Amino acid sequence: MDKREQFLAGERPEDVTLFLADSFVEGEGDGLAKHGEAVDGGVVLVVEGDQGRSVFKTATGMDAMGFAKQAMGTDGEIARDLAGGDCPDCDGGNVEFVFAFAEEQNEEVGGLYAEGEVIHAYAYCDCGTAYSEKWVADGSA
Repeated sequence: MDKREQFLAGERPEDVTLFLADSFVEGEGDGLAKHGEAVDGGVVLVVEGDQGRSVFKTATGMDAMGFAKQAMGTDGEIARDLAGGDCPDCDGGNVEFVFAFAEEQNEEVGGLYAEGEVIHAYAYCDCGTAYSEKWVADGSA
């Protein structure tokens, strides 16, 4: 099981996962692409939390948690592999980046959190819309 599969299964709560579209990794050499997993349209990186937030800021110019707070205001659909999504505000927009983290199961909080580890994912579309989605991790990955 690779890092991304482990993350999606809720087994890497100390890490964050980033998807960066080709437009963010082109011209910067092989740095990010070399450390991540090449996917259709970009690269996915699974890195330790603080380092991941730093990489996110360097690549996008945005503070990761500030971006997450902005995206929480709009519900959208994010691909379960974290490599894309469907923007709620435009038809056919391209996801420029995704930032995701996992939160461990917490029965006291209830709701999704009582069911298992929860993946929080935040995406940014090339139309300028930031949106989010969360779901219970697939522990069987």
